[in-house]
Amino acid sequence: MTEQFGTLPGGEQVKLYTISKGGITAKITDYGATLVSLWVPDAKGETADVVLGYDSYEGYEQGDAFFGATVGRNANRIGGASFLLNGQTVTVAANENGNNLHSGPDCYNTRLWRVERHAESGITLCLHSPHLDQGFPGNADIRVTYTVTENALTVSYDAVCDRDTVFNMTNHSYFNLAGQDKQHLAMEQTLMLSARFFNPDDAANIPTGELRPVAGTPMDFGSPKPLGQDIGADYEPLKLQGGYDHNFEVYTNPCAVLCDPHSGRTMQVHTDCPGIQVYTANFTDDIGKGGIRYRPRCAVALETQFYPDSVNHPEWRQPFVKAGQHYRSTTEYRFL
Repeated sequence: MTEQFGTLPGGEQVKLYTISKGGITAKITDYGATLVSLWVPDAKGETADVVLGYDSYEGYEQGDAFFGATVGRNANRIGGASFLLNGQTVTVAANENGNNLHSGPDCYNTRLWRVERHAESGITLCLHSPHLDQGFPGNADIRVTYTVTENALTVSYDAVCDRDTVFNMTNHSYFNLAGQDKQHLAMEQTLMLSARFFNPDDAANIPTGELRPVAGTPMDFGSPKPLGQDIGADYEPLKLQGGYDHNFEVYTNPCAVLCDPHSGRTMQVHTDCPGIQVYTANFTDDIGKGGIRYRPRCAVALETQFYPDSVNHPEWRQPFVKAGQHYRSTTEYRFL
């Protein structure tokens, strides 16, 4: 199914596409290749929309929370908004505290993507990113594919460039497994992470370079615990970010398991990425779907990615891709 989702100032039509299989239904807009809604059954078979978003494209155009966004070329942050590539300095926009966040300001989630394929259970959207777009070298062609099965949503990326460049794509959905309209239950949901360490950040949200063990800290999700249990702990990394907004190691899959004790919904995250950013919507304040006012800590984002600022940490796994080589990455959100 295809619906109208708005009209751009230049007259281009924005569309909303539905894909579905079994009990899973997702809606994706070509504006930003954005996941708008994800309907998932609970333990009793009753469905609810478990991601935050807006009712029309204007919300995505005006908002700054990246609800459901496809983020690239580089997700998360680049310290000092610059890095070395083949011995040359690449400079990108400094759009947050002198650093670069999500490759902005002209982010991929505010562009109209081309739909290459739309089938009952999947959709592929394409974007051409020209040389020096956002400051990154090379003419890049990027594809993101959303696929639903009877119990999962899979997001896959395929990109290629005619110069050496950076590809570090992610999806920025905010999950509330009780339903996007039940934000008061979000921090009661339990999270388990396989990570042995996380990246502490400085006051500007840039990793210090330390890989700090989670054991014995409020960052330890080795056993399931409510998101809100330790979020207010007297622990500097949490105080600096106003809650969880940190990258954790992906050690095994599933790398994360989120569970809502009220509905019985459980979601596993499987990925080929080395890291996962856990963000508890610490500063969210926006009017979302159905006129709901989303408040701080109303959901959790689980962004699979390379480590933040990895382009400036050669000791970490790198997002650099050679000219003509394909960047491919897949993350699956599996519901039990």
